[in-house]
Amino acid sequence: MEEMFHKKSEAVRRLVEAAEEAHLKHEFDADLQYEYFNAVLINEKDKDGNFLELGKEFILAPNDHFNNLPVNISLSDVQVPTNMYNKDPAIVNGVYWSESLNKVFVDNFDRDPSLIWQYFGSAKGFFRQYPGIKWEPDENGVIAFDCRNRKWYIQAATSPKDVVILVDVSGSMKGLRLTIAKQTVSSILDTLGDDDFFNIIAYNEELHYVEPCLNGTLVQADRTNKEHFREHLDKLFAKGIGMLDIALNEAFNILSDFNHTGQGSICSQAIMLITDGAVDTYDTIFAKYNWPDRKVRIFTYLIGREAAFADNLKWMACANKGFFTQISTLADVQENVMEYLHVLSRPKVIDQDHDVVWTEAYIDSTLPQAQKLADDQGLVLMTTVAMPVFSKQNETRSKGILLGVVGTDVPVKELLKTIPKYKLGIHGYAFAITNNGYILTHPELRPLYEEGKKRRKPNYSSVDLSEVEWEDRDDVLRNAMVNRKTGKFSMEVKKTVDKGKRVLVMTNDYYYTDIKGTPFSLGVALSRGHGKYFFRGNVTIEEGLHDLEHPDVSLADEWSYCNTDLHAEHRHLSQLEAIKLYLKGKEPLLQCDKELIQEVLFDAVVSAPIEAYWTSLALNKSENSDKGVEVAFLGTRTGLSRINLFVGAEQLTSQDFLKAGDKENIFNADHFPLWYRRAAEQIPGSFVYSIPFSTGTVNKSNVVTASTSIQLLDERKSPVVAAVGIQMKLEFFQRKFWTASRQCASLDGKCSISCDDETVNCYLIDNNGFILVSEDYTQTGDFFGEVEGAVMNKLLTMGSFKRITLYDYQAMCRANKESSDSAHGLLDPYNAFLSAVKWIMTELVLFLVEFNLCSWWHSDMTAKAQKLKQTLEPCDTEYPAFVSERTIKETTGNIACEDCSKSFVIQQIPSSNLFMVVVDSSCPCESVAPITMAPIEIRYNESLKCERLKAQKIRRRPESCHGFHPEENARECGGALSLQAQMVLLLLPLFSIPFSR
Repeated sequence: MEEMFHKKSEAVRRLVEAAEEAHLKHEFDADLQYEYFNAVLINEKDKDGNFLELGKEFILAPNDHFNNLPVNISLSDVQVPTNMYNKDPAIVNGVYWSESLNKVFVDNFDRDPSLIWQYFGSAKGFFRQYPGIKWEPDENGVIAFDCRNRKWYIQAATSPKDVVILVDVSGSMKGLRLTIAKQTVSSILDTLGDDDFFNIIAYNEELHYVEPCLNGTLVQADRTNKEHFREHLDKLFAKGIGMLDIALNEAFNILSDFNHTGQGSICSQAIMLITDGAVDTYDTIFAKYNWPDRKVRIFTYLIGREAAFADNLKWMACANKGFFTQISTLADVQENVMEYLHVLSRPKVIDQDHDVVWTEAYIDSTLPQAQKLADDQGLVLMTTVAMPVFSKQNETRSKGILLGVVGTDVPVKELLKTIPKYKLGIHGYAFAITNNGYILTHPELRPLYEEGKKRRKPNYSSVDLSEVEWEDRDDVLRNAMVNRKTGKFSMEVKKTVDKGKRVLVMTNDYYYTDIKGTPFSLGVALSRGHGKYFFRGNVTIEEGLHDLEHPDVSLADEWSYCNTDLHAEHRHLSQLEAIKLYLKGKEPLLQCDKELIQEVLFDAVVSAPIEAYWTSLALNKSENSDKGVEVAFLGTRTGLSRINLFVGAEQLTSQDFLKAGDKENIFNADHFPLWYRRAAEQIPGSFVYSIPFSTGTVNKSNVVTASTSIQLLDERKSPVVAAVGIQMKLEFFQRKFWTASRQCASLDGKCSISCDDETVNCYLIDNNGFILVSEDYTQTGDFFGEVEGAVMNKLLTMGSFKRITLYDYQAMCRANKESSDSAHGLLDPYNAFLSAVKWIMTELVLFLVEFNLCSWWHSDMTAKAQKLKQTLEPCDTEYPAFVSERTIKETTGNIACEDCSKSFVIQQIPSSNLFMVVVDSSCPCESVAPITMAPIEIRYNESLKCERLKAQKIRRRPESCHGFHPEENARECGGALSLQAQMVLLLLPLFSIPFSR
């Protein structure tokens, strides 16, 4: 595994060396020839049929290694954000010298064919991507992607930081200025990551913490906390007089106190000041808190077109190693905010320290067409390894010029491929976390939710390990892993399966260690009773190959029997095809797991006779005359599956069962099939029956699955080597049950009471309390407690069933939210952009004169149209699951109701997980409420909410820190733009939109 991470890091290191050498050697000459393939314009023609200047012909071909997207694996191309000019001299110059990266991109891919996207993100804003691909604008004709806003860029370019954001909310900030200020704050928050800490303070004659709960402290800049603060920005309004001295004193005190607690980044510190003016330079405050070391940088953002106070604000920034910029419109915000990152990168550049950074897990949505494919095929979690690129020119060393950042994406599934799933046992799994305790990969991580179609959860990248391994109340496992320790930990766990509606109670042994060269720690969970003992057998290659080639055999394609990523000619192979070629000696370059393949061959030979048995059943029409049994299947501990259809594929009731999209019921990188895992927890020799849960609320499943495990001995210490089962029509299964229920053991064959009697209700329920058979067909699949609440309550009291409380810290709950066209909308970059254009046009009409009419024009974007709309938002929930007590075979009971007595009997059906329940229907007992499994949102009062916000879990800081450097040249600290220059910048986005299409 460490070798895999090392190979990715080395690929990035080669790109860094090539980029820095290319920049050092080349000086741009307008007469020199260079290739500039613009990712938006490639293959585009004008009305005369000629390729556009920056388009040119760019050969693209679908490539299965890149999700079948059309790419060019010989060349990279360049993306420029919509609001930037494609032929800006700085961009053209960067495109010129970075062209030499093409050779290294291709060479890296030849060395390591498992690499996917490689890229260089320039400090000037352009993005060079390999392989080259065409970028498509969104429905608004915009490509909002700016590589400098991506976490991999920010993490590689800067060191961790503690930031206090000061927002002027005095009366002069009313209207558009306050809106621009809020957008500036939001853009700053976009540049903060999990290793950073922050707080936001609004000031006039008093201080107003945006989140009063966090008075005097800083909070980690994870996604959840940043969104929480964004919601509070809407509550800011302008009035009174701005007392900046009070705000600066508070900001310095917070940074000092927080630093002394040992919390936070313990690295860079900054104060971001957003205001429309400052009447003083406040040098006495800086002398008290920050001089002579100047370890707290001051970044000042002047809001508005007036330059009256520009000198004061620029002096404050320059005197404290910061940067000054003026923001006149919403369109200016993003570019101006980015400037501070290049200032913070200076110490790292001067030190020439190429820190390797790895990001948290994320779902790539850079390309619209890739996003569409991902939606169809299932979104892929990935991490990025990145390194900064520096200017090596001696004459500019003190300026600390960052050229950009190079990186490559690594799918998280690559990590899982290095861990042999077959050695982890039926319930075993691997997982990894970041230095902040957030999950990189874990079977219980759910980044998507259902709402019409699968959507990404807003906080999926900051799910803490303690939220999925929640039984570890004291964070023993989490903290040990965050601290990069190696060890073992054990605890009883409650693992949910089958869409969270069933629970398996087991004891897990956790083994953990750090992954060298990364901020990640790896854990492996082994469930006791599985994975400790293995069964091995030997067969000849000829025998195994013969049985492996049967058409009913398939293998887990997400398992790594052979490494098909090493050579391009192997990428199209399935694992089964790769094994066959490997065994036949036709592909000597294939690297395969010999031990696993030997076990697969053995399983293929041992399981081969079942094919003849299934065939005989299919031929014997009396056994399945009405085609009630549709599928028979077998799976072994090596990921081998055999599937036999008793009906035509087009006649199957459940078309998706055992297909690639049915993740629950096939072998994958995370887990064994559901029917295998549940069968393994049954008493050996017994069958587990269940009705699959439908994701929809209307269409219920109409099939029943039955499976059983195969063990060598009837003892728990012996390994489960396989599981076998069938799937049948629900109607067929129910008919068999009703027939059996009418059979009596009396001499005359007549039953004293029958399920046909109107005085009783008969049910067939499983060990989790779900109904498989009921006289009321609509109750099939429902929880028994919802239908017979009084009986289920009595069964819980008597101990026949037990309730297990579960928690879901990744839930989504419906909430009523105010819908308005207020600044909330302006915080969206598209709305902000359109608003900026609208405002610019108004300014032109009014000949650059600020007047009330401007505020009137803009008022439709700021007035609140209050509506309530239902949205899904992240929440914590608590819900019950139910499990039967195996030792109780039969129970009778009576329930005293208001005016009657309700009797019932429950009996376990031998060799199964099923129970027959007969209930007296003459006594409705309606006074007892139904028992439901509906989740209940855990609501936190204000005090608890505050405690949760303040809670600082143990985290590990990045080892590298470049907060300041004594040789740094801080004279380049920004400047005020002239009015004429500002107008050019304001109009530039208007002209660049059509040009970039």
